[in-house]
Amino acid sequence: MLAIERRREILARLAANGKVIVTELARDFGVTEETIRRDLEKLDNEGLASKTYGGAVSKHSPTLDLPYNVRESVNVEAKQRIADKICSLISDGERIMLDSSSTALYVVKKIKEIKNLTIITNSVKILLELADKQDWTVLSTGGILKKGALSLTGSSAEKMISSYHVDTAICSCKGIDMSLGITDSNESDCLIKQAMINAAERKILALDSEKFDKKSFVKVCSTDDLDVIVTDTEPTDKWVSFCRENNIDLVY
Repeated sequence: MLAIERRREILARLAANGKVIVTELARDFGVTEETIRRDLEKLDNEGLASKTYGGAVSKHSPTLDLPYNVRESVNVEAKQRIADKICSLISDGERIMLDSSSTALYVVKKIKEIKNLTIITNSVKILLELADKQDWTVLSTGGILKKGALSLTGSSAEKMISSYHVDTAICSCKGIDMSLGITDSNESDCLIKQAMINAAERKILALDSEKFDKKSFVKVCSTDDLDVIVTDTEPTDKWVSFCRENNIDLVY
C-alpha cells in the first residue's frame, strides 16, 4: 500500500471512529509504528487530524471539508442504505438533479436500472460513473472545478441549473437543525444546492443519522423547503414528530 493510500484509510477511520491508535494501525497496515507516527504527523500538519499520545483524534467536524476520496470511503454502509431507499422513490423517465456529495454517487450506482432518466449534476465523479449509460440523458452543469472535491461550482454552474425545471433534486449536507435548517461547510457548494432545490418539484435531502442536530457554516435552506428526508436509521422521536408536524416525509 502506498503512503498516500494508507493516510487516506487513516482519515477514513478517523472520520468513522473519531480516533486511531498507533499500535493498531501499525499492525493492520503491516508497517512500523514510526511509519504510522510520520503519517499522523503529516495529517496533523495538514490540519486533518490532531496527534495525541499513542495516536490521533479527528478534526472532522460539520465545518471541515474532507477530500472526496476520503468522504467516499466513510460510512459506506449507511450511504448504501440511503441509496436503496431513494431508489424506491424514483420512477422511469424522471428528470433529476444531483449534487456532488459522495452520497449522491451511491444513489446513482443504485438507480442505474431505472430507465430513461435525465440527470443534471455538478459532480465529476457522477459524470464519469455515467459515461457509458446509453439510455440516459446526462447534463453537466459546467463551472469551475473545485480541486479535491471533484465538483463544479461558480456562477456559470448556478445559471445552468436555474435554466432547468426538474422532477426531483437530491442533495446532501453537513448538518440539519430544527431551528437553523440545512447547512453546509462552504458557500460555493451551498449556492449549487440552493439552485437545485429551487429548480425541483420534489426536494429530497439524503443524510446519514450522524448529521441530525448538527450545524455547519453556511445555510442552504430551511426545513420548510424539503419534501423528503432519507436517512440510514430511525431518528430520535423528536425528529420523527418534527417531520410529521412539518409535512416532511421521513424515510429510513
